[in-house]
Amino acid sequence: MQSKKQAPLNYYVGIDVGSASVRAALVDEFGTVVAHADHPIQIWEPQTDHYEQSSADIWTACCSVTKNLRESCWEKAGYFFDLPDFLSWKATGVTARSLCTLVCKWTYTSDGGWDDSFWQMIGLEDLVKDKYEKIGNHVLSPGESVGKGLTPEAAKDLGLPEGTAVAASLIDAHAGGLGVIGADVKGHNLPCENQPITSRVAMICGTSSCHMGVSETPIFVPGVWGPYFSAMVPGFWLNEGGQSATGRLIEHVVQGHVAFPELQAKAKASSQSIYTYLNSHLDLIKKSLPVGFLTVDLHVWPDFHGNRSPLTDLTLKGMVVGLTLSRGLDELAVIYLATIQAIALGTRHILETMQAAGHHINTLFLCGGLSKNPLFVQMHADITGKPVVLSKEVESVLVGAAILGACASGDFSSIQGSQRQQQEAETLDLNLLPTRSALLCSAPLPAITLLQHLRRPWRKWEKSGESCSQTMRIKDFMTRNTKYF
Repeated sequence: MQSKKQAPLNYYVGIDVGSASVRAALVDEFGTVVAHADHPIQIWEPQTDHYEQSSADIWTACCSVTKNLRESCWEKAGYFFDLPDFLSWKATGVTARSLCTLVCKWTYTSDGGWDDSFWQMIGLEDLVKDKYEKIGNHVLSPGESVGKGLTPEAAKDLGLPEGTAVAASLIDAHAGGLGVIGADVKGHNLPCENQPITSRVAMICGTSSCHMGVSETPIFVPGVWGPYFSAMVPGFWLNEGGQSATGRLIEHVVQGHVAFPELQAKAKASSQSIYTYLNSHLDLIKKSLPVGFLTVDLHVWPDFHGNRSPLTDLTLKGMVVGLTLSRGLDELAVIYLATIQAIALGTRHILETMQAAGHHINTLFLCGGLSKNPLFVQMHADITGKPVVLSKEVESVLVGAAILGACASGDFSSIQGSQRQQQEAETLDLNLLPTRSALLCSAPLPAITLLQHLRRPWRKWEKSGESCSQTMRIKDFMTRNTKYF
């Protein structure tokens, strides 16, 4: 299940140097003392009623007390959980961890388990004690039942029967991938029909985006996380590409534009969302040309929050090329379009990198908030040159979580069996509703793809003098020329 991110608390250390001791306290941003420690200061009495102290000793005491404070906080921790495993523990009282969270985030491997040397190398050798009890020595595959289900207390809090099965969890994006990647596409003339699931990539697109591809054997992709065994689909290796800011970037660009108040007012007056209104406005101003032509002189580099995949460069910054002095609603709509195109080009870069490493991908399966935006979907089809499939049930992350629950309940013997039932249900709904499709397919533009029109020469400045050369290959521009900007 998806969960709202909680802002991390800030903590502060207060140090009091008294006459006989140094005290330190760890205080949170609300003024609550969460831990404290103290250390004595040496006092010398060379003669009666004469006392001396050493400034060096006082400094040593300050260092010791803060170190003890840190150690006391560390020692007080009973367990360290990733959020999905914490929620399972709260629900069941069982400290078992999900293979998904440990493999993807905690350096655990499904075949070798924990690596003692890693924790020793980074100075956390105490976690090795008690066979890794603090970070997990009971590991379950996603969908396995955790303990005896809901505890009486958790059942009361949730309003569910005691003992209701609780499944070992998946990370939210992985649940979305599980919920959408196995969709039944028979009869839709898609290239992935009658092909293995390895021909698909699930793209979970919201505030940020994740690109989930599976393979039967491990594939190491430069700049893409993984491969992780059985981290999403049992028995398959997972590679996870990602874009650090997608929905958040679109929001940032649109809301930061001077014409945003005008957009808000007009969207409200027409009872539309701002993005539905922008999409309609683009249709008005494009005239007879494909909408992609509107950005022929405007380009966005989308790494405003660094690049996760495949460049793995957190220092990269965003860029807009081709701005004018115009500040109206037309200009806002066009920069909104250019931002979506830039995100889609980032997806294409990730897919090309995965394919160069050995993946064979022919279809995209989208879910998440951005998949509800027709322009976002169409630009990804046009720019990647691959059909995009949307499940009829748009809440794929929730469907993925429910698939785990169905498996944990014992109603299905495997995740694949639970997936198959979900897919068959969607197909039945499709037959009942012929005017609405369980699968919305956005095919690339038929004759001339959008990219062919967008492939104006990208300019790059060479290091020597002020000479300027040009490249026609977008991939070359993205992979080779970041250092010039």
